Amino acid sequence: QVQLVESGGGLVQAGASLRLSCVASGGTFSNCGLGWFRQAPGKEREFVAAISWSGGFIAYAESVKGRFTTSRDNAKKTMYLQMNRLKPEDTAVYYCAARWRATTAQVMARPDYWGQGTQVTVSS
Repeated sequence: QVQLVESGGGLVQAGASLRLSCVASGGTFSNCGLGWFRQAPGKEREFVAAISWSGGFIAYAESVKGRFTTSRDNAKKTMYLQMNRLKPEDTAVYYCAARWRATTAQVMARPDYWGQGTQVTVSS
C-alpha cells in the first residue's frame, strides 16, 4: 500500500506560479510510476502529467505542455508539479497518483493509489 498526500495548492492570480508536492509513505516509492490528475467543478478527472517508475520518461497533457513540469525525488519520497503561467482554466482539485512499476501510459490509464487532492484556484 502507498499513501499519498498532496500540498501546495492555493489561490493565485493568472500568470502566477505554484508548486505542488506529493509525499508518499508505505510501499516502495522508487518503484512506482507517478502521475498528476485534476478535476474541475462539473468535469471529469483528467490527466495532467506522469513520470515513469524509472524516472526516464515524462508525459504531459497538451493543455499544460511548456507551462508545467513534474519531477520526483526518490530519496524524499516526493513528487513535484511546478506550475507556471497559470490560467483560470487550470482551476481544479489536483490529485497525485501512483502505480507499481508503471510506465507513463500505465499511470495515465489506471493508477492504483490516489491522494486526497489539493485545491488550485486561479483568478482572472
